[in-house]
Amino acid sequence: MPIFKIQKEKLTPISEKKIDLEKDIQNLTEQNLEAIFGLKLICSEFTHNNLRIDTLAFDEETKSFVIIEYKKDRNISIIDQGFAYLNLLLSNKAEFVLKAQDIYKNFRKENIEWDQTKIIRGTTKGDGSLIS
Repeated sequence: MPIFKIQKEKLTPISEKKIDLEKDIQNLTEQNLEAIFGLKLICSEFTHNNLRIDTLAFDEETKSFVIIEYKKDRNISIIDQGFAYLNLLLSNKAEFVLKAQDIYKNFRKENIEWDQTKIIRGTTKGDGSLIS
């Protein structure tokens, strides 16, 4: 589906930009996390219990953690991976809170709505354009 910008009351199509690497998608997203999703970045590449979360963020509106996983291609196993990450978070809440407190000194565990945790999948189509 095309995306447009408005120029002098006329719609002009915006061309897609090919993104070849997952890391490029991750870097672009993390640098613009607040503008795209309204999220605060906690960290990139959060590792715990031999699992690595690509992007860990916090949604101040829902007071919940958000896990973002990037894939170059669509992959069914991402669902299983998402459940594994959700289980990791809910089973190790203290580690996630401590990581958030390292970044945001006024972060309080009492304010977290654990049942509002989200997993976001960022993938590219075969041509490298980003889909979610």
